[in-house]
Amino acid sequence: MAHTVYLALGSNLGSRSENLRRAVMLVEERVGHVVRQSSVIETEPWGFESENSFLNAVICCLTSLSPRQLLETTQAIERDLGREKPTRRPSPSTSPRTYSDRPIDIDILLYDNLTVDEPDLKIPHPLMQQRDFVMIPLQEICHAHNL
Repeated sequence: MAHTVYLALGSNLGSRSENLRRAVMLVEERVGHVVRQSSVIETEPWGFESENSFLNAVICCLTSLSPRQLLETTQAIERDLGREKPTRRPSPSTSPRTYSDRPIDIDILLYDNLTVDEPDLKIPHPLMQQRDFVMIPLQEICHAHNL
């Protein structure tokens, strides 16, 4: 069965447009058919200071992957595109997540109507409504297709 997932993409290091293009291509290869893609918008960093602005987009794709497989696959795509994760991540219960410059960031926004609440996987994405760089492209592709 195909599941409908929405992913947020962001890049603020290197060739940002190329990073987004390659991420979409790898999602198509490894996750499933990309059925919709928003416009790309340029935004200031969120949650940290940087001189590098972001290019952001949202894509919708169909997948047979489980939420856990989707997380593992998107993280592998991030690594393959040059993203380095911190060696030690702060505990979500004791301190906020640390944000930094990155060639690519892929966040799972929605997975069908599913709710997942695990330490490292939260669906719907808990901060998406606070982020215009997610909501504007998400609304664009949802409204364009009457979703």
